[in-house]
Amino acid sequence: MKGRVLVVDDDREMCELLRTQLARRGFDVQAHSSADEALAALGADLDAVVTDVRMRGLDGIELCQRLRSDRPDVPVLVITAFGSLDTAVAAIRAGAYDFLAKPLEVEELVFRLERAIEHRRLSEEVKRLRARELASVDELIGESRAMRQLRELIARVARSDAPVLVVGETGAGKELVARALHRLGARPSGPFVAVNCSALPEHLLESELFGHARGAFTDARASRTGLLVHAGGGTLFLDEIAELPLALQPKLLRALQDRRVRPVGGEEEVPFDARIVSATNRDLDAAVEEGRFREDLFFRIDVLRVEVPPLRARGSDVLLLAQSFLRECASRLGKGVVGLSHGAAEKLLHYGWPGNVRELANCIERAVALTDHDQLLVEDLPERIRVAPRSQVLVASDDPSELVPLQIVEQRYIARVLESVGGNKTLAARILGLDRKTLYRKLRQAE
Repeated sequence: MKGRVLVVDDDREMCELLRTQLARRGFDVQAHSSADEALAALGADLDAVVTDVRMRGLDGIELCQRLRSDRPDVPVLVITAFGSLDTAVAAIRAGAYDFLAKPLEVEELVFRLERAIEHRRLSEEVKRLRARELASVDELIGESRAMRQLRELIARVARSDAPVLVVGETGAGKELVARALHRLGARPSGPFVAVNCSALPEHLLESELFGHARGAFTDARASRTGLLVHAGGGTLFLDEIAELPLALQPKLLRALQDRRVRPVGGEEEVPFDARIVSATNRDLDAAVEEGRFREDLFFRIDVLRVEVPPLRARGSDVLLLAQSFLRECASRLGKGVVGLSHGAAEKLLHYGWPGNVRELANCIERAVALTDHDQLLVEDLPERIRVAPRSQVLVASDDPSELVPLQIVEQRYIARVLESVGGNKTLAARILGLDRKTLYRKLRQAE
């Protein structure tokens, strides 16, 4: 069936003729001799309306206006008298998708209908995808500019099937980003398989990734499929990729290049079809320069890059996240905690959050568990947060003899930025507005 069509014409013979001709060409057609009847018969699965303009009672122009108000998703094709340009313009202004002049050619009507129905279906698909994008990034809470940009980037990157490298500090939410990329991508129904490259010894990690044949090593009593194959049709998330042992890096590179993997102790290669998303809190660029990570593997996994901002760079998002964690913890623990006191909110805003979102979640869970109030107070927060000073830059003295040269101020600021990003030189260079070579040169000058 090409689509469900409603035909409206007060000329019963013309109405029946159109119904018959369109049905022969694969349409499911309902025919009505008045606009009022047509409006009463509108169904949720309607794909298009074909209407004459001149009709008794409600005419075609008024029908267009009603449909644009009630069912803006349904395209309307208007049939006008030959040469009546004014009527055609009025129909378009009233919301008609297209118009045809009399005498009517059925094949032309069929062509216009097919185009209108395809346009509607594409519009519905765009709406569906946009709704899915919004749903898929709901977990990434925040209204800061950094988070809005992150959500927009995730939506763009997810459309590609190329490898993605997610970078950010520990606890910033890299796995949440990876899961959002999976849900928004072309394989949301496939598996999302995560492996932490720092959590297993080298020989076990190799077996986890590539699988093994029976008898490949002690205790290998049966063959096992590796995670690269197991993630087929979905996403393999390689967390802490910087910790991948150097000896395994060329094997992973070969697998990613060939899209085939050879199990440990096996003789035959097995194809796999999984999108690769990697993550690290390390400076991979520096690791490559220092020989701790293969450059060719780096280029293979760093096709698209998503940087997750640290919590301290997200302003009042701290409070949005805190409220979200508070509601979840209060519900789970059965406590009547409903919000934050002004003092507690101030302390949360002023703290530097070196552990990022994960630290904030743990802090709120602890506070909710211990409080006896309906709001979290300053005394409910961990001591490190209660006593933390505000982070700010000060000129400590007005005495010229105590002031220092600009170069010293620059060196101190660079050191402060490096400390705040955990030594990640690539991220520090981006924050400072420098390229990495310039940053390395300034660091050498400070030695």
